[in-house]
Amino acid sequence: MKYFAYGSNMSTRRLRDRVPSCEFVTTAKLSRHQLRFQKWSKDKSSKCDAFYTGADTDFVWGVVFNISATEKTALDTAEGLGGGYNEKTVDLITATGEHLRAITYYADKSAIVKDLSPYTWYKDLVLNGASEHGLPADYIALSIKPVTATKDPDANREKRNRFD
Repeated sequence: MKYFAYGSNMSTRRLRDRVPSCEFVTTAKLSRHQLRFQKWSKDKSSKCDAFYTGADTDFVWGVVFNISATEKTALDTAEGLGGGYNEKTVDLITATGEHLRAITYYADKSAIVKDLSPYTWYKDLVLNGASEHGLPADYIALSIKPVTATKDPDANREKRNRFD
């Protein structure tokens, strides 16, 4: 099955730790959505959300992976399906104009918060995944790099989530 990652799961290493079967397919964009770091997390930081705006000028770039259907439950658990994230099937367009369908996760309205920052390790995973797969430089510069991140007060959690 095809899975569209737009946050920390763009990092192949991060996703492979969660879903060992994952295989890179392509990069693609999701129209009428905006990348926002607004999903409340139980670690008291924010995570990414592909927020539906309906505006033709908005889009989210991400990475499409194939994952084994037998590992879908593990991905649901890692993503917190039903605990802040919901799932939907989305229509994507690759850089070459090919149309694809994939599942993705988005923040439940009850989990959207304002004025909460991601931790630096999380933002770094998003940046590293975007760079690893060659997302457009202007998208990275406008949608990811300007996001303010804060240091995680839990040094052990930070260490567990850093791959550098």
